Amino acid sequence: MSSMNDMDAIDLKLISLLRHNGRRSVTDLAVELDISRATIRSRMDRLERQGHILGYTVILRADAVELPVRGIMMIEIEGRAAERVVDKLADFPEISEIHTTNGRWDLIVELGAGTLTELDGVLRRIRQVPGISGSETNLLLATPRSTKARL
Repeated sequence: MSSMNDMDAIDLKLISLLRHNGRRSVTDLAVELDISRATIRSRMDRLERQGHILGYTVILRADAVELPVRGIMMIEIEGRAAERVVDKLADFPEISEIHTTNGRWDLIVELGAGTLTELDGVLRRIRQVPGISGSETNLLLATPRSTKARL
């Protein structure tokens, strides 16, 4: 796979436009970037071939609903239970992302709920997952900048 350094300003702008709307037409992209449709198509093909663009996705309304109470939970796992714990956490609809990490914490989980009481219940259930030996949670108060697509 190529590095991000292999991309020029047009590639970066194209990726930014696609990140916000992966279904945007080649014609619209060409107009926005002031280049031909054929150039847009060849750049997209190249970016896919090089592994910069792995695929396109749809965002469902349910995925885009902002949960008013969001948090980041750092999780410590005992022994070799990481795979079992990740599989179990994948069953929690309140969890939007699970990341492995280094350092003190083994996993970082992004989660959300409708109220603080609901979040408290989710945190309690997560802490009961076999293999989790410790955790720490921080509430997310505001998101001044995000690269995730919004409706």
